[in-house]
Amino acid sequence: MKIIGITGGVGAGKSTVLEYLRERHGAYTVQADLVGHELMEPKGSCFAPILDLLGREVLDAQGRIDRKKVAGIVFPRPKILAKLNEIIHPAVKKEILRRAAEEEQRGRRLFVIEAALLIEDHYDEICADMWYIYAKEAVRRQRLKEERGYPDEKITDIFRNQQTDQIFRQKCGYIVENNGDLQAAYQQIDRRIREYGIL
Repeated sequence: MKIIGITGGVGAGKSTVLEYLRERHGAYTVQADLVGHELMEPKGSCFAPILDLLGREVLDAQGRIDRKKVAGIVFPRPKILAKLNEIIHPAVKKEILRRAAEEEQRGRRLFVIEAALLIEDHYDEICADMWYIYAKEAVRRQRLKEERGYPDEKITDIFRNQQTDQIFRQKCGYIVENNGDLQAAYQQIDRRIREYGIL
């Protein structure tokens, strides 16, 4: 089984690429963010450690962790944020590896991980290939305005806190250009999958 990591700036179209890999190439796709959310649920492995760190005031009326409350506490306090990340990030990676082993047992040929922090969290240790989904800043900005209703200031803040184009290109082995011509993006994906010779 081939494990691919996918990353790129917000608005680059990573979800579109994942959907295509799933539908066209039968890939099992996993989004690190969503795994993190699952692990924060009451039965998840991160639930109790997060309560130990932040206290019960982060719970909502249903007894579940309110991520907005968590963000309000940790983002102004870098040391607490670092401790939270030490709880969540290794647990997410462990769960992704568990799913990968399960899918390999089932005979799956392609397993795809999408993570905003693919580079920072060293997913290169488990990925055979890392893809950078690239779109021009103007294209990404337009998508975020249209699809998410974000104002310019918010988009600028998000862009400022993400990896540079240079780092993405340096750390990833393949670049998919996704500036609006979906067929062109799909052809780039198909070409890379053919190179693997696994399907």
